[in-house]
Amino acid sequence: MSCKGLRVIKFPVHSKNFINNPGERLVNVTTQSPFRMTSQRQVILRELKKVNIHPTADDIYVMVRKIIPHVSLGTVYRNLEILSDMGVVQKLECAGNQRRYDGNPERHHHIRCIECGSVADVSPDMVTAFDFSPERIPSWHVVDHRVVFLGVCTACQAKEGGDLKA
Repeated sequence: MSCKGLRVIKFPVHSKNFINNPGERLVNVTTQSPFRMTSQRQVILRELKKVNIHPTADDIYVMVRKIIPHVSLGTVYRNLEILSDMGVVQKLECAGNQRRYDGNPERHHHIRCIECGSVADVSPDMVTAFDFSPERIPSWHVVDHRVVFLGVCTACQAKEGGDLKA
């Protein structure tokens, strides 16, 4: 493996300054299993944080291979799952589409293009508050929620010859 110059660090789940806090123990909230921040995970995380296009695992694999030429696709998939479990990346699962990843672990909404499948962030200040109360869903214990808006991106609108809709 060609990861020269990278060091293994450990950091706590949901730490906003995880890169600046080496040496702290990382513990998965659900299983209490410690995870190490290996050099491969560092590269995967760093490459994911460089982009805001919400890439697929295959896209991330292509990016990481430029730095670690002999990394396998399986290694990238496994490490993305671990990074997701660690809470440092978001795994975006939209029905009928390939899983995508977001290097921003903070809670925010997304919009997915129904034509090409691209995903973009939706700033919280762009969305007015939803009238949602978990108590309104009888017989369920709600543990989380995600909002994904659907639309047609500007690139697909341009292909179709349409103008941006207000």
